[in-house]
Amino acid sequence: MNETATRVYAEIDLDAVRGNVRALRRRAPRSQVMAVVKADAYGHGAVPCARAALEAGATWLGTATPEEALALRAAGIDAPVMCWLWTPGGPWREAVEAGIDVSVSGMWALDEVRAAARAAGCTARVQLKADTGLGRNGCQPADWAELVGAAVAAQAEGTVSVTGVWSHFACADEPGHPSIALQLNAFRDMLAYAEKEGVEPEVRHIANSPATLTLPESHFDLVRCGLAVYGVSPAPELGTSEQLGLTPAMTLKASVALVKAVPAGHGVSYGHHHVTAQDTHLALIPAGYADGIPRHASGRGPVLLGGKRRTVAGRVAMDQFVVDLGADQVRVGEEAVIFGTGEHGEPTAEDWAEAAGTIAYEIVTRIGGRVPRVYRNG
Repeated sequence: MNETATRVYAEIDLDAVRGNVRALRRRAPRSQVMAVVKADAYGHGAVPCARAALEAGATWLGTATPEEALALRAAGIDAPVMCWLWTPGGPWREAVEAGIDVSVSGMWALDEVRAAARAAGCTARVQLKADTGLGRNGCQPADWAELVGAAVAAQAEGTVSVTGVWSHFACADEPGHPSIALQLNAFRDMLAYAEKEGVEPEVRHIANSPATLTLPESHFDLVRCGLAVYGVSPAPELGTSEQLGLTPAMTLKASVALVKAVPAGHGVSYGHHHVTAQDTHLALIPAGYADGIPRHASGRGPVLLGGKRRTVAGRVAMDQFVVDLGADQVRVGEEAVIFGTGEHGEPTAEDWAEAAGTIAYEIVTRIGGRVPRVYRNG
C-alpha cells in the first residue's frame, strides 16, 4: 500500500500493542491477562492485535459478541476466548463446538447453552457473571443462588463446565469512588457462595483496564484489559498514556487534498461557523464523520500540519474538514496527523476526546471501515 497516495489511513504499531501487554503484565504480576479485542480491537484490527497480544504474554482473549469470538477461531487462533454479549437464539452450538467460553447472566442463557451442548455432544465452557452493582449485564444477588444451583446441576450432568466467575466495575476509572469497594465486597461474597456450592472456577475476574492500573486488590486470577492494550489512557483522572507507561498504537493520518487562498470574510464549511478573519490559506483534509472524525469536535479538533498544531475550521463534514493556515502554506499531498502518540507534537486520541466532549474509547473505536489499517512491526 502506498500511504502517500492514500486519502486517510490508520497506522497500527503492533510493537506498541506488545509493549502495552507487557506493561500490564507487570502491573498484575500474579494474574493472567485477557486482551479484549471486541469492536475490531477498539478499531485497531482484531486478528493482528490478538496475535500481537498473545505473543507478548496475554493468555486469554475477550470479545463482546459470539461472532467476534468465532472470527478469531476462523483465523486460526486457538487461545482461550471468552464472549459475553448474548441474545436468545444466538450461535450457542457453534461457540460450544469452537471451545469458546460463554458468559451466562441468567437462567434463559444457561438453558440455551445446555441445549446447545446436548446438540453438539460436548461440554460447554461457561462463565457466570455476577451483577455486583454495575446494573447492566450479570445476575443480581437475589437471583444468584438459583443460577449457581442450576449451573452446578448442569455441571453434574456433564453439559457444562463452570470455568469462571466474573463481574465488571462501574467506576474503576474514578479512583476512590465508593462503589468500587462495594462492588469488590459483593464480588467476593458472590464468588464465595458459588465456590461453597461446588463451583471450582479456573479464573475469577473483575478488573478492567482502570482497575488493572490502579487497584491491585481486584486482580484475582485474571485481569481484562481493553483500551490499555492499545496504549490509550482509560481516563484523564488516571493520567496520560505516557504517565501510565503505555504507548498509543494507532496514528491517524490523511493527505492534504487541496490548498487555496481565500479573502478575509470568507465562510468555511456548512453553516459558516468559521469566517476567515483575514486573507488566508485553507487546507482541505479528506476525512470526515463517515470515517469516524467526530462532528462534535467541529471548530475544536486539533491537527498537526506543516509542523504546527492547528484546529479544524468550522464544521466537520461527512468526508472532509478544513484547516485555516493563516499566512502559512502547505503542499497538496502533505501529511496531516489527526492523532497519534503525541511524541512528535501531534494530538492524541485524548485530545480529540476533550475537543468532542467524549471519551478516548470512542475516538479510536469509531474510526470507520473505509479507513485502511496499515500494520507496522507485524
